[in-house]
Amino acid sequence: MDNRQAIGSWLSGPRAAIEDAGADLGYRGERLGLPEEGPGSIARPGRRLGALAVDWGLCLLIAYGLLTHGYDQATSNWALLIFFVLSVLTVGTVGFTPGKRLFGLRVLAVDTGRVNPLRALLRSVLLCLAVPALIWDRDGRGLHDRLARTVEVRM
Repeated sequence: MDNRQAIGSWLSGPRAAIEDAGADLGYRGERLGLPEEGPGSIARPGRRLGALAVDWGLCLLIAYGLLTHGYDQATSNWALLIFFVLSVLTVGTVGFTPGKRLFGLRVLAVDTGRVNPLRALLRSVLLCLAVPALIWDRDGRGLHDRLARTVEVRM
């Protein structure tokens, strides 16, 4: 194997290496019965991170302005608690947080289509732990979404 080829496969990631070996992985969300593009397709990581940044900023603003009246360690702790409550209440009722709505995203249950409050609670607990959200499957779903049997899609 040429060195350039080895470096190229490393830079393009494991998905490209598997597809170069002849395996057909399909598009993200195909195994879940979701469309490849447009409304109802799997949300891309950039939109998901943007929505998370908006939600975290909103929670920091609430904690800073209403609870701690200054920025210190307690502000971040309060912001995490507010983020957890915001996520459970909004995802469990309407299916999206303010940041997700701004970026055109929605959380759906894989089997029923509607996220019930218990799934939203499990998803939010795992999301606040942060590590499950950093482990993704080949469909682009985080471990928190897999365990809660949810998927984040475009509206």
